[in-house]
Amino acid sequence: MGCTSCARPFSPLNFTTSSIHRSSVSLRALIYAGHGQRWWKLTGWADGVSGVNADWSSFNEDGAMANQNESFSSPLDDTVAVPFRTSDAEITLETTDFFVSDADGDPDRPTKGYSSIEQALAALSQGKFLIVVDDENEDEGNLVMAASLANAQSIAFLVKHGSGIVSVGMKEEDVERLKLPLMSSDDEFKDPSAPNFTITVDAKVGTSTGVSASDRAMTVLALASPRSQPKDFRRPGHVFPLKYRNGGVLRRAGHTEASVDLVMLAGLRPVSVLSAIIDADDGSIASLPTLRKLALGYSIPIVSITDLIRYRRKREKLVERTAVSRLPTKWGIFQGYCYRSKLDETEHIAIVKGNIGDGQDVLVRVHSECLTGDVFGSARCDCGNQLDLAMQLIENAGRGAVVYLRGHEGRGIGLGHKLRAYNLQDLGHDTVEANLELGLAVDSREYGISAQILRDIGVRTMRLMTNNPAKFTGLKGYGLAVVGRVPVLTPITEENKRYLETKRTKMGHVFGSDIQGPLSGFFDPNMSDNMELPWRQDKA
Repeated sequence: MGCTSCARPFSPLNFTTSSIHRSSVSLRALIYAGHGQRWWKLTGWADGVSGVNADWSSFNEDGAMANQNESFSSPLDDTVAVPFRTSDAEITLETTDFFVSDADGDPDRPTKGYSSIEQALAALSQGKFLIVVDDENEDEGNLVMAASLANAQSIAFLVKHGSGIVSVGMKEEDVERLKLPLMSSDDEFKDPSAPNFTITVDAKVGTSTGVSASDRAMTVLALASPRSQPKDFRRPGHVFPLKYRNGGVLRRAGHTEASVDLVMLAGLRPVSVLSAIIDADDGSIASLPTLRKLALGYSIPIVSITDLIRYRRKREKLVERTAVSRLPTKWGIFQGYCYRSKLDETEHIAIVKGNIGDGQDVLVRVHSECLTGDVFGSARCDCGNQLDLAMQLIENAGRGAVVYLRGHEGRGIGLGHKLRAYNLQDLGHDTVEANLELGLAVDSREYGISAQILRDIGVRTMRLMTNNPAKFTGLKGYGLAVVGRVPVLTPITEENKRYLETKRTKMGHVFGSDIQGPLSGFFDPNMSDNMELPWRQDKA
């Protein structure tokens, strides 16, 4: 099914940019729109000054660029070149909520209803309790304090308001030093999200049965002591050591990792004591209102694991640059910057064009790895076309960067799970439902690594090429700001139309709010009349 000629002229496409200083270099825009085996090639530009009209003399009578050195090559043969105009625009009402404000995304600003991380650290250093909430997992809360400051009174409070199980979070080196084997040697590999319990212990010195608050306090203190030895403990016992995963909440967003991270940040020995808080009436996991009531009644700071992750990401360098090389590509000559994650050793790459200079107003694309789309040209998604478009826009702007994040396959679920999700989509599930059916997150990607890479290559403010608001959050904490959004419009086809519509309706992606006027000319009228178009104005 081929494309037909456009029924009416194209409306101007407004690339939203900031009202602050912009580069005077013209930005050529290329959008491939169509379906089936023939695509339209639409060429135009967004100039650095608002309201500047297209210079139609740039095109020859065939509709192609007169200067062949500035022309784009189509990814497919048999294209039809059609010129269209784009114009610059100030930030509009439709897109202002897409941007990071002075407060939104600031890692030092706690989530509404929670204490700040600084308040939590002050309490820990004074030997007081915190309530740490896993706000991504049914708001489960744990009482937490520094193990090195535990006493009989604090353990009694922990047992009274907790589950009765007293756990001690410990780093791997302490677990190995005390020869504390995991309860199951396979636990760490079967479910990397589950806590790693070691065999239970009691301190031999200063305890009797090991079950009283004072006995368990002695065991907690012994586990926290750097002078303790394996012979100082009876096994099994009444205290449950937990093995902390290296990297803490940046690797596993669990209570064990959060508690040890917080104790370390407070300047104390990295051993925590914790217990899940239960409802006193029915023994269930305490609800968030119950947690808040407990916090208020005893003046206990309550913090979220999400806030702790943001706090750490702001302050810790998570990547290291390992190599830089000249990188000739089909779009032009770039510089490739390789970075290695300190958390999991994953290698990422930044593709940089031109001189970033003062880092202001840089054209940027943060792209998640998609092997099927980027390499094999899968028609199920728009990933490969978005990457191709971003590289061409940056090449023609003469300045910009693409950060390519590996490990983001299938929005973070991995290649195998993504293919399983495709099978479910073929049975009628949408992309969100398929992930949930597999017991996986809808979107588990995290962009903190990309923020640190952008900082390292010199970016400070950017025009971000994206349709995804999630890529805007948290940038303030890294000293970055988004001053404009460049929509990344790619073909809607029979294969990807439901995928794109699901991203708009269920994942908050923005496609059409920047587009003014009718866009019927972009689509093949032979496609199904009831097709859901992500950027239809009547659907926004």
